[in-house]
Amino acid sequence: MNDGSAISDCAHTTLAVLAGGEGRRMGGPKGVLALDGRPILERLLDRLDWPGPTLLVTAPGREHPPGWRRFINEVTDPIAGEGPLRGILTALENATTDEVIVLPVDMPNIMPAPLAWLAARLRENPAAAAVMVEQPELPNRVEPLPAVFRNPVAQTLVRAQLRDRQLALHRLTKNPQVVVVPMSSDWPSDFWMNLNTPSDLARYRRLASASI
Repeated sequence: MNDGSAISDCAHTTLAVLAGGEGRRMGGPKGVLALDGRPILERLLDRLDWPGPTLLVTAPGREHPPGWRRFINEVTDPIAGEGPLRGILTALENATTDEVIVLPVDMPNIMPAPLAWLAARLRENPAAAAVMVEQPELPNRVEPLPAVFRNPVAQTLVRAQLRDRQLALHRLTKNPQVVVVPMSSDWPSDFWMNLNTPSDLARYRRLASASI
């Protein structure tokens, strides 16, 4: 990725991790999972080695998951039950930078370079409130997270959608201020792995063991 999207360019970009979900399909909150023998949050921060501010977003009753002290700040949604859209607004309201990259806690193969690439796409679109990604081999398949948002204009969009009780993240793309771009061709094929269920977790662990 030699297009000016170096991770060092993100020193003034907040990395916000959403870790407040109930994890119903997983059988418990994903923020308390352990991967590779350590808390999932610690593993994530070690993997990304983010140069800018880090922000952990949790939900009422699920504060302070293992590894929370590694973040510069933890903030908690003021309202429970509004899903990741509320988490995004909480992140935007508490971030100290204009650029905010938001990602879920449950993507174990996330890497810093694609996140820096996303931030670069926002800078290329100065009128955009946010940039999301679609997978080229899946037309019209928008992957709502990770995404990058521009403060404070993105707050207005997210707040309006919450007010209208439109909680699905992909509905943000209906707004012309949200730019959807095809993912870069050099993103790894396993980038989009999500740990949604115990079967997903078992599959991740099998693959991790096989690669050792």
